[in-house]
Amino acid sequence: MDTKNVLLELRTKNGLSQDELAKKVFVTRQAVSRWENGETVPNTETLKLLSKLYGVSINTLLGSPHKLICQCCGMPLEDDIIGKNKDGSLNEDYCRWCYADGVYTYGSMDELIDVCVRHMANDGFSEEQARAYMKQTLPKLDYWKRYEELSDNGQFDEFKKLLIEEINGLHVEGMPELTALNALVGSYVNLEYRLPSGEHVKVLDGGTTYLGNQLECEFGGERRFGVLANMDFILVCTYERDGKDPELVLYKKR
Repeated sequence: MDTKNVLLELRTKNGLSQDELAKKVFVTRQAVSRWENGETVPNTETLKLLSKLYGVSINTLLGSPHKLICQCCGMPLEDDIIGKNKDGSLNEDYCRWCYADGVYTYGSMDELIDVCVRHMANDGFSEEQARAYMKQTLPKLDYWKRYEELSDNGQFDEFKKLLIEEINGLHVEGMPELTALNALVGSYVNLEYRLPSGEHVKVLDGGTTYLGNQLECEFGGERRFGVLANMDFILVCTYERDGKDPELVLYKKR
């Protein structure tokens, strides 16, 4: 789709007039009209404002001329899984699992490979093949090539270690010791819990990236423990396969 058609579609989809959009991105109505007629294209700064306003990448605004991949894990990028900077704007170099709110969530290539292999291995792609593919692919990506420049010298990893110690210190009955926390996007783990009143609620923000993991119950059986946390809270729940019948065990503000 051409840029002019993308801009027109996004404006109408969001219920904005040309005047209303112009005020939001600090241009004239005539400028918006020229974009939608294909006479001009927004400049770089305006594209950034439009990207943040609509929640889509600049690549999408320009008609998707490039195929984006995460420069940390190699995942193909679509608008709904692109990572965000601290100011809420999209960072088109990374996915939400590898980059959240201006923070790189993986400081170890081996740790990332372990996480990815679990999701990649299937009947047609063995664990060994997946691991070999990732070991060959990751060093070619920008984050790992510029790791010394981009990394935070282990600060985020240190935060994860402290958080793991705090969670293990809760001594939740039946939950084994937690050894790792991975990046998890809220929309994929936002289970609906039943309150004593009978009401069902979700407590996570689907657009936020959290730290978490899944653990087998020490007592056996089909139920698993789910752990989620960030700077503000720790959540522990149990559920059956595929997140069915979730039960909130603990919610603790930090």
